[in-house]
Amino acid sequence: MPKYLFQVSYGAEAVKGVIREGATARREAAAKLIESVGGKLEAFYYAYGEVDVYSIVDVPDEVKAVALSMAVNQTGVMSGRLTPLILPETLDAAAKATPPFRPPGQ
Repeated sequence: MPKYLFQVSYGAEAVKGVIREGATARREAAAKLIESVGGKLEAFYYAYGEVDVYSIVDVPDEVKAVALSMAVNQTGVMSGRLTPLILPETLDAAAKATPPFRPPGQ
């Protein structure tokens, strides 16, 4: 199953929700959301700075991953960034399959 890094930044209303509901309740809500599309929450961490939540999720396919991102972003109280994670073996295979390319001016 493909893995994704999901980074979420909270707005003021989302922070109020975490204070009211608790951080573990938000982790449980994230797990339930991901499970609803056949995925699994592998890791969930809070941080401070620009990004409030870092999570690694397994999702069956790209469509479901994008649907999760849309579900989070449409709330208007938080914004998420979705990054596909690539296994080293996949990168090795891609390196062997890389076609020749001539950059401009060369």
